[in-house]
Amino acid sequence: MSAVTAGRPRAAVRPPGAATALTHTAVLTARQLRAVVRVPAFLVMNLVQPMIWLLLFGQLFRSVVEIPGFAAGSSYLEFLTPGVVMMMALFGSAWAGTSYIQDMERGVMDRLLTSPTHRGALMVSSLVYQALLTVVQTLVVLAVAWWCGARFGGGVLGVLVLLLGAVLLTATFSALSNVAALVGRDQTVLIGVSQLLTIPLMFLSSALMDTRLAAPWVRDVAAFNPFEWAVVVGRGALAPDPDWGEVGAHVGYLAALAVVMAWAATRAFRAYQRST
Repeated sequence: MSAVTAGRPRAAVRPPGAATALTHTAVLTARQLRAVVRVPAFLVMNLVQPMIWLLLFGQLFRSVVEIPGFAAGSSYLEFLTPGVVMMMALFGSAWAGTSYIQDMERGVMDRLLTSPTHRGALMVSSLVYQALLTVVQTLVVLAVAWWCGARFGGGVLGVLVLLLGAVLLTATFSALSNVAALVGRDQTVLIGVSQLLTIPLMFLSSALMDTRLAAPWVRDVAAFNPFEWAVVVGRGALAPDPDWGEVGAHVGYLAALAVVMAWAATRAFRAYQRST
């Protein structure tokens, strides 16, 4: 050690700062988006099922608005569209953990963990990627619904609030899917969890039918269903005269749940790190 440096304290190694975390998040998000650009059929296939629900069911059940007690206005398509948007967000985000499992199987995750990559960026980039897909797909669904004759009185503000609800729902279930992937570490486990949750959550909601026409216990369960919260946000925001108090309360519920699930996903990621 030279005389010049002998008296100097050694500089502490600082953890990556906020700027580094944002940079790494952007890079990892772009990595996943490039896969979509290379295989655009992936994005198209994710839109097939929502289009079937919107176009087929929208026409098949358009007369249900005439049932006494059905408070959907004059168009079932306008009632159905927010539900389809949230169904698309739910089903897409339920498979978010697949990217983690693929990275584990290919050894990519191990290489990322031995690199200076910000650990938080590995988690956040997955949520940002899913949220971006949800926004793009939602705008496509709204455009198709408008082309088919649906008109929404909520205007631009209503659409923005709908997008917020869809993004919060996506973040919640993407985080849950990541937990399943990090804990189970197997595609079969992820498939089982997604199938176990998505179908019951969809039918125990007002996505397809006004719950006031369902059994009382369905309405009671729907009140605690996060998927229903998102449907209430979207449908309420697009209404001609939105009840912003109700919409805001359900946005709060979704935001709180998204924070809890993000915390759970972070804990699962740390447990995965310790085990490798």
